[in-house]
Amino acid sequence: MKKSIYAALLSLGIFLIATALQKGDQFANEDYTEWNEYLGGPDRNHYTTLDQIKPENVHNLKVAWTYSTPDSGQMQVNPIIVDGVLYGVTASVQAFALDAATGKEIWRFGDKLKSFASTSRGVAYWSDGNDKRILHTIGEYLYAIDATTGKSITTFGDNGRVDLHTGLPEIAQKKFIISNTPGTIFEDLIVMPVRLSEGADAAPGDIRAFNIKTGKLAWTFHTIPYPSEPGYSTWPTQAYKNTEVGAANNWAGMSVDRKRGIIYVPTGSAGYDFYGGKRTGKNLYANCLLALDARTGKLLWHFQTTHHDIWDRDLPAPPNLITVKHNGRMIDAVAQTSKQGYVYLFDRVTGKPLFPIQEIPAPKSDLPGEVAWPTQPIPTKPAPFARQAHTLTENDISPYAQDRDSLIAKFKTYRRDRFAAPSKEGTVILPGFDGGAEWGGAAADPKEGILYVNSNEMAWILTMKDTPKRDALAGLSTGERIYATSCTNCHGANRKGNTRSGYPSLVEIEKRRDRAFVVQIISNGKGMMPGFTTLSASEKQAVVSFLFGEEKKEVSSSGNTGFKNPYLPYVSTGYNKFLDSKGFPAISPPWGTLNAIDLNTGEYLWKIPFGEYESLKQKGIPTTGSENYGGPVVTANGLLFIAATKDEKFRVFNKKTGTLIWETRLPAAAFATPSTYQVNGKQYIVLACGGTKLGAKKGNQYVAFALP
Repeated sequence: MKKSIYAALLSLGIFLIATALQKGDQFANEDYTEWNEYLGGPDRNHYTTLDQIKPENVHNLKVAWTYSTPDSGQMQVNPIIVDGVLYGVTASVQAFALDAATGKEIWRFGDKLKSFASTSRGVAYWSDGNDKRILHTIGEYLYAIDATTGKSITTFGDNGRVDLHTGLPEIAQKKFIISNTPGTIFEDLIVMPVRLSEGADAAPGDIRAFNIKTGKLAWTFHTIPYPSEPGYSTWPTQAYKNTEVGAANNWAGMSVDRKRGIIYVPTGSAGYDFYGGKRTGKNLYANCLLALDARTGKLLWHFQTTHHDIWDRDLPAPPNLITVKHNGRMIDAVAQTSKQGYVYLFDRVTGKPLFPIQEIPAPKSDLPGEVAWPTQPIPTKPAPFARQAHTLTENDISPYAQDRDSLIAKFKTYRRDRFAAPSKEGTVILPGFDGGAEWGGAAADPKEGILYVNSNEMAWILTMKDTPKRDALAGLSTGERIYATSCTNCHGANRKGNTRSGYPSLVEIEKRRDRAFVVQIISNGKGMMPGFTTLSASEKQAVVSFLFGEEKKEVSSSGNTGFKNPYLPYVSTGYNKFLDSKGFPAISPPWGTLNAIDLNTGEYLWKIPFGEYESLKQKGIPTTGSENYGGPVVTANGLLFIAATKDEKFRVFNKKTGTLIWETRLPAAAFATPSTYQVNGKQYIVLACGGTKLGAKKGNQYVAFALP
């Protein structure tokens, strides 16, 4: 009798625990056989235990199906697969559903007549019984879509959508805001990452959760604290009002421990990126890993990886939730990669660093008004997975550069101390503005504690200049004034751009594009360019008239710039890579690496150059590595899948040794993280092949591989 009562109570207890866990985790992906969330699961580990594709047979992979989108261009999408249906996004951010076994389109959602210029990394999925929803962003709106039909769910928000300005202060309501990365699901909430301007006109980067059923705002965490909140004293007293300071946003996405109810949120820098005279102080909670209560948004702990950021050192990817062995015991940990090439490892619950982090002295700034923070935090382990600017010498200038002597002469004029502040002479940024680690994120074996991260080693040169005084702009026409204050940093005063660094020429743009297209780009942004949403319709038309050579020459005697940015005394001359005369990186290889790091010990298992240039390979130059965007997928049975490079290759490595096992050429470069899944007993691995970035040719295909 007692045994029967005990068994009944035990069964009831197990049922209650299981119910509680299920409420917190809609997928309960403990066996890692699904790919129903961004980057494979809530832990963002890009990891699978599917084992049909093995080291012994991976060379037999063949194209199983392809899907051609109706548009072409860069696709950063990591597709998700739920109940045999693949959900992805096109280059013009139309969401779609495919039969995951055949690639046949089931539905497509979006404005087929309007080509949005932003990029998307995918969608989120939520279900409650028969209510199955896709959460997808287009422009400044978050949409709820019926996952079965592709129709808008009109009971969500305002007739099916929520404006991502919701909950922001009134001053920010017309400022630029989009979302590139899928939101993170916890119970009936979705916590949204947002991309904002990187100038002083940026909206505040508040972290906000919305109810998935209603669209209503559930909670807000202020990343620029209000007067009654902790961290307020690390900013000027008026910073929270968003008149001269903004951003500190999460754009890269988040991870969530659903069993504990903790969401981990990496944040970026405050605006303006490269001059902080308007935001003196440490600037919490910019450049932080935040641990928040997922139900309420309450701060549980934080760590700031860059104090008073003046180098655009956003945390670029969701952290990985893993388990490691330290001091003889197993610890649930969170690992955050960074653009600087560091890995920060913390106890997931307490926020205690598992390897010591030192505060290193940092140089002062010589720009009047700028007060650089005197120290910066550096992990003692692991060692950086990318070279650091202060380690470079003349011997590190590329031996393959035809203009090596000229590059050395330039190199001698640049500042390259550790954490050297932005300067008028030019400051070497290495790893560059794109990392180190980037938005593709790291893969991890969550049980073995091994992290796999691909890294860029491109040096950039950050040079500051005086902003034109307002009086100097008085003699310019409206369009010319706006261009001078808002566009020259990237496209140049001569409008020739910097194609090597990704900024197109605007010379004779009227011969390539019509007015409507250019106005749309100014309004919505494209790639790294934010939308200038605070410009009036007439001001946008004035800029287009100036670019098209049609602007009337009447000028105002006013010094008003025609743009509502807060005035800054210094701005950068733009994003300029340090390149040789042929367009290759000016520093010696490797220019891209793939790394395996044991986070139990902090030591590297292996490190290899990643990516190649065919033109150099034909000259007999060893593999150099290359810039790469999009992360890896790692399997329990020993494989690491990755595309990410301009050379259009899809590669498979031995995860234990870094040895290349197999490679194939894609129809276009896949600057995106693959997804792997199983349908009807067959395992597939799929990639979005959009090309375009780094000057690669455009593509429009999703390609799925499987064994014959």
